[in-house]
Amino acid sequence: MVADVDRSRPVFIEPFDLYLFGKGEHWDIYRILGAHAHEQEGVAGFRFAVWAPNAREAHLTGDFVSWEWGRCPLYPVGSSGVWAAFVPGFDKGGLYKFGLKNSAGRIVYKSDPMAFYAEKRPGNASIAWGINPYAWADDDWLAGQAATSPRKRPLSIYEVHAGSWKRHPRGDGFYNYRELADALVPYVKELGFTHMEFMPLAEHPLDLSWGYQTGGYYAPTSRFGSPEDLKYLINRCHMEGLGVILDWVPAHFPKDDWSLARFDGTALYEHSDPRQGEHPDWGTYIFNFGRNEVKNFLLANALYWLKEFHFDGLRIDAVASMLYLDYSRKSGEWLPNKYGGKENIEAIEFLRELNTVVHGQFPHAMTIAEESTSWAGVSKPVYTGGLGFTFKWNMGWMHDTLAYMGKDPLYRSYHHNYLTFSMLYAFSENFILPLSHDEVVHGKKALPAKMPGDAWQQQAGLRLLYAYMWAHPGKKLLFMGGEFGQWNEWAEDRELDWGLLAFDPHSGLHRLVGDLNRLLCAYPSMYVDDSTWEGFQWVDFSDYAASVISFVRRGGEAAPLIWVFNFTPVTRLDYRLWCPHRQYPAWNEIFNSDSAHYGGSNQGNGGGLCLEYDENGQGFFRLTLPPLAAVALTPAT
Repeated sequence: MVADVDRSRPVFIEPFDLYLFGKGEHWDIYRILGAHAHEQEGVAGFRFAVWAPNAREAHLTGDFVSWEWGRCPLYPVGSSGVWAAFVPGFDKGGLYKFGLKNSAGRIVYKSDPMAFYAEKRPGNASIAWGINPYAWADDDWLAGQAATSPRKRPLSIYEVHAGSWKRHPRGDGFYNYRELADALVPYVKELGFTHMEFMPLAEHPLDLSWGYQTGGYYAPTSRFGSPEDLKYLINRCHMEGLGVILDWVPAHFPKDDWSLARFDGTALYEHSDPRQGEHPDWGTYIFNFGRNEVKNFLLANALYWLKEFHFDGLRIDAVASMLYLDYSRKSGEWLPNKYGGKENIEAIEFLRELNTVVHGQFPHAMTIAEESTSWAGVSKPVYTGGLGFTFKWNMGWMHDTLAYMGKDPLYRSYHHNYLTFSMLYAFSENFILPLSHDEVVHGKKALPAKMPGDAWQQQAGLRLLYAYMWAHPGKKLLFMGGEFGQWNEWAEDRELDWGLLAFDPHSGLHRLVGDLNRLLCAYPSMYVDDSTWEGFQWVDFSDYAASVISFVRRGGEAAPLIWVFNFTPVTRLDYRLWCPHRQYPAWNEIFNSDSAHYGGSNQGNGGGLCLEYDENGQGFFRLTLPPLAAVALTPAT
């Protein structure tokens, strides 16, 4: 506890630190502002600092002063807008807030925007913690990641909501970070995924928001343990060969009166005009990306997760909402930019700076844009006019494919373009193919329930969907529960329906996902040229009458793979398909989604087949195409 709280003392902050913060270029500003263990004149305690330029007074309050105002003043640091003080004897783990008096004399109590730890909801106080040393053991992992670009590696992502993957029957039900390390990590590794992506883990007040209404940008949520517990989880992932991606939310923040909203009595982090500063869909505020200190708060936060927690990448949520001033607004509800257009120039420049800074300090870290429009160059370099992201979610592929798979096979021949259209733009960006949490909530139905037909056809359709997704150019992302075909929509307040794994159709699907991941990693043709035409060639996209497509995946000198897909429940015997690689006379069938191992009818090509040749020397196959199934062929060695 604090020995003499009435004697909080002024604290020195280097002018150069404040200068960089004012420029928006202090990448370690979280080590200057916030709460930090400190010693002054031989006395130990904590140093506190907060940016609140429009406050008339600033005080520290907390459990150490029974939450009283006025007993622990903060002092202005020049004209920087920063208030700071050293509090002798303050202990790690103490609860605190900043009390700020605005120009009208009203006092608001705010949590620390740069707190490293926060009180578990429904409380919202900050916890004095600090950045504590951690014994990382992931040097080999980091060195391996630095060796090649993520675009040239296999990338298969398992998307996780930490609060509902599994739950305890008692208490709040949450698995903590260390329990997730023991249970989740081996599970994902066994399935063959290369990475996990966690839905937001920064502190947030409302479970129903899934983390997307972030309150504490620098605080890993205390729902699952301490910051050190999260580091333990990530360290375990890396030691087991798994990468970790974090969902990050710079597009908007909630209006809670104890958080960033109207922080010092003014629109400090947000725009004051609701036509610029509020999201009508989400009831949230929009960051003022044109203000240097706000931009610095966010840029340093992105680096913080990569530097202090060793995340391998950030998936940036709701990028489309940042790019357009008229996003989800009617005429008269938005303000044009200085050129009269709808592009959000300040947000665009922020995103470019984000990617420049992140890739400058962490060259092989991934930045992934959830961007649903046709904005050009999302994953192209900044120096070419692009936004600079490593990858972009391919929302067009996802919508078209799910729409096609949802149609009765009898009518799929009339919608063949839903399958082929994606190849017109597949290499315009560096894409990730997502089947994310958004597709299995809010009445959209779980993935098996989207498939038409009886129960067997639905399971076969899902196996076919996954095979098509893994074979199609682009990296992969699958939301938890999809790997065993959960029938219920996902809900954040209960665990996945693990009991389904006791049933053959679901355990078979589970095995299929694992085998697809292992096939992806084993065959370089599936990933090394994933973003260029060099890695893909159509064999036949025109057989709309049979709802069959086929293509080749290539990668440098690696052996090619031919994929053939039958989107009807009809077994097609003696199906003739030309082969663009007639130099290989014998081919192995290395994958068949209709295998009995996966719950299929076990029709196929006996593990392999040989080419036949026509009078012109053109090689062709006579295939058996199983119903609602995919087969993959590679040259026999």
